[in-house]
Amino acid sequence: MTKFGKAAGFSLLSLIIGLGAGVLVSSSAQDNGKVFELRVYTATEGNLDNLHARFRDHTTRIFSNHGMKVIGYWTPTDEDEVDNTLIYILEHASQDAANASWRAFGQDPEWKSVADASNANGPILAGVERRYMTATDFSPMK
Repeated sequence: MTKFGKAAGFSLLSLIIGLGAGVLVSSSAQDNGKVFELRVYTATEGNLDNLHARFRDHTTRIFSNHGMKVIGYWTPTDEDEVDNTLIYILEHASQDAANASWRAFGQDPEWKSVADASNANGPILAGVERRYMTATDFSPMK
């Protein structure tokens, strides 16, 4: 192996180790502090109103029962998404708290009943995207 090849290999290895350490530090920081969860729901054809009703009439209250704080709900302005997309953000005390809340929510008998009823004529949800985030030191929302 040439000197250049060894140097490049060492640089790549250093980068990988550094990124890995950063992920570990970032993960443990999330476990110990507040996290926000961004969720994007895509409704099946013609079911956005049904999805809105489920959140308005049931889901928000059930979230609260499991320690999940709703920051807000939004609909996009993009023409391709306005008729089928719901976006919302939740606040959790920590990543561990988020995981525990979602486990409890999924097992909640009331939620199971609401989900079954809202999907009685077919699924109203086509897809879910989820991201966990922590606030930057300069964010007004921390």
